[in-house]
Amino acid sequence: MLAANVISERNPLPCRRLARVRFSYVDFDGRRKDDGEMIVMDAVAPYVQRLLAQLLAAQFPLHSAHDLSYYHGDDLASMADNNSSAFNGRPITGGGGWSKHAYGAAIDINPLQNPYFGHDAQGRPMVLPPAAAALHADRAADRSAEGKPLQAGMAEAVRTIFAENGFLIWGGAWHEPVDYQHFEIGERAFIEKLAHATPAKAARMFERYVRTYRNCAALRTPAVREAQCAQKTMRSVD
Repeated sequence: MLAANVISERNPLPCRRLARVRFSYVDFDGRRKDDGEMIVMDAVAPYVQRLLAQLLAAQFPLHSAHDLSYYHGDDLASMADNNSSAFNGRPITGGGGWSKHAYGAAIDINPLQNPYFGHDAQGRPMVLPPAAAALHADRAADRSAEGKPLQAGMAEAVRTIFAENGFLIWGGAWHEPVDYQHFEIGERAFIEKLAHATPAKAARMFERYVRTYRNCAALRTPAVREAQCAQKTMRSVD
């Protein structure tokens, strides 16, 4: 990863705290592929393995799932290839500071079906990957909540699976930017706590985090559990 510019010595999470998750998935033609790889923080790896197995069981398609070494750390190239990925030691898209991907605490899925909508440095509208602009210029019209069935590979269909495995924040619910492909585990302060803990302590912390969400979700109706239980869980680690 060093040679491929995916990580540097300055990365906020050291290489020894990363884990490679290998998995199978189905593509958009329904074919099973066994070459999936994502690199994530060690504490979240068991839950990432579980959620990816759930995506396979649900026949939720992924176009491809290479780690960013395949693209020499180029996030734009990965998105253009409609690649689902996790770790990348890079800044926040459109801003400064480290992305949560640099902690192995975020996952992007099917960027073409789930694009990023924001503004560039000059304030001009920006869609990433650019090819998605023509397909999803009006994303709201594609949502099942608007009375139209979801297209294959859209993130809305798997929000519950991600949340039940600790990925409580979905970029598709943001106001600016809106990042439909993006799931992350929570607030930066919690991610920093995990990063600075020992691996064993971080694993226990994340296990409690997931359990708190699941216990809350079991008592709520589907319509309210994700937002309410996500907030309750994130407050529990303040």
